Amino acid sequence: MELLSSVVGPVGTNVYVLADSGSREAIAIDTAIPCLVWLTGLLEQRGWILKMIVSTHGHWDHVGDNAAVQAWSRERAADRSEAPIAVHALDHHMLVDPQPLYAPFDIPPSIPAVELAEGGHVKFGEIDLEVLHTPGHTKGSVCLVEKGSGLMLAGDTLFAGSWGRTDLPGGSDEQMIESLGRLAGLPDGLRVLPGHGPATTIARERHWLEQVKATGRLPR
Repeated sequence: MELLSSVVGPVGTNVYVLADSGSREAIAIDTAIPCLVWLTGLLEQRGWILKMIVSTHGHWDHVGDNAAVQAWSRERAADRSEAPIAVHALDHHMLVDPQPLYAPFDIPPSIPAVELAEGGHVKFGEIDLEVLHTPGHTKGSVCLVEKGSGLMLAGDTLFAGSWGRTDLPGGSDEQMIESLGRLAGLPDGLRVLPGHGPATTIARERHWLEQVKATGRLPR
């Protein structure tokens, strides 16, 4: 497995590309504006085949280049097929009809074709990502866990030392508490790649995750 990332856009979104070395199949995760040039150049340089564009949730700073990346994939394909866009059903509308709060530029709509449902899987090559529905930041927020390599792509559910804000439309303290309590049950060694900021591990976050689970409250 190969993993590359770039910090993109006005709020420092982590855009990830995850690839299977054997098949050279890859997925792009949280394609923020402006990641198109970096991402497509990376794919072309390495000869990777883009199989899917995954949005961990529907906020503008994670989905802005979905349509552009998908169009690029269609232009590159001999049969004019395109990499499908995947998101949880509860955030589907946020991609189709983006209503970006505080975005400094327009966010093009994109049309998801794959539903990221609880317990579902994103498979490409030998890589298998399990979908965890972790609402709280948005209703359809998800985390993606690759058990074989001990990796979790956490979107804006879990950051190093913090969690995604719950005061935007679709956010919920109660749901975030439940989601963080669930993450407290994951293995210590699981490496966490968040939507913003540095990577961490469950072990590093366990002290306050367990506190959230025990008290039913977010730290203040």
